Amino acid sequence: MLPHWVENDFRDVLGDLERAGYGIDERWFQPHFEFRFPYFGELTLDTMRLEIRGALEPWHVLGEEVTGTGQARYVDSSVERIQIKASGMAEERYKVLCNGFEVPMQPTATVGEFVAGVRYRAWQPPHCLHPRIGVHAPLHIDLYDTWNQRSVAGCTYHVVHPGGRASDVRPVNAAAAESRRLARFERRGHHQGSFEPIAIRPDPHFPHLLDLRWASAFEKNGA
Repeated sequence: MLPHWVENDFRDVLGDLERAGYGIDERWFQPHFEFRFPYFGELTLDTMRLEIRGALEPWHVLGEEVTGTGQARYVDSSVERIQIKASGMAEERYKVLCNGFEVPMQPTATVGEFVAGVRYRAWQPPHCLHPRIGVHAPLHIDLYDTWNQRSVAGCTYHVVHPGGRASDVRPVNAAAAESRRLARFERRGHHQGSFEPIAIRPDPHFPHLLDLRWASAFEKNGA
């Protein structure tokens, strides 16, 4: 689901093909990768860098419901996922937070590089799973300094235009679509002052994921 691991698996497949005598350059597929996992923005502080990209999120098909014209099966497209990739980060001092919750950053094969995903409700349609769970956007991402107990940098990702603007027409090309997407990312909006992050026990089945749907319920119940 996360672009980092998808890319690693894809490279393994290309390696198998190359050993079998089929030389395929991974750069040929870079446009496909950028299309499927769009770049949202990045944040840098000293030698540390946070990159935000879109990730894959399966949308569930709901059961049949009676409508004015017959029966229909709605698709719950309200849940989305992003990837947060950190490089040059000292694990013993810094943490990555999303909306105040600690993101379970997992190390990669590169020293000082960590990656994790965040699943969130982007909008609240009338037909969806768990309709009582509200919208989690915008996502406020903090680079948290545990030594000083404060956020030293952060950024914000909006699902819609931060100014509330709505486009009347579809983007005419990929460049227009990219400009709209980049407008939803801001290098500001992190928490101010001293605070404690909300620690969430990672799901053993999904150790790379922070699911804001159950994280919010976790906080409300005080579990």
